[in-house]
Amino acid sequence: MQVRLYTTSWCPDCHRAKWFLRQHGIPYEEVDIDRDPEAEALVLRYNAGRRRVPTIQIGDRFYGNPPLALLGELLGVRS
Repeated sequence: MQVRLYTTSWCPDCHRAKWFLRQHGIPYEEVDIDRDPEAEALVLRYNAGRRRVPTIQIGDRFYGNPPLALLGELLGVRS
C-alpha cells in the first residue's frame, strides 16, 4: 500500500505523522506543498479549499490531518 504525505516544513502535525510512520516501519513519500504548486492544488481540492497538512494519501484515499489513532487503524498498526 502506497502512503504519500503532503506536508510543509514548518507543520508540527506533519512532523508527528512522519515520526509515527517511521516508528512503525511504514515507508512513505513526502511532498512539500510549499515547493510544489500542483501538490498544493491537490491538497486544496481534497480539503474543501483548505490548506490542511498533513494530508495523507493511502492508496487512492485522502485524509486531512487524521488523528494518529485513525492513521494507525487505516494502516493496520497500533498507535
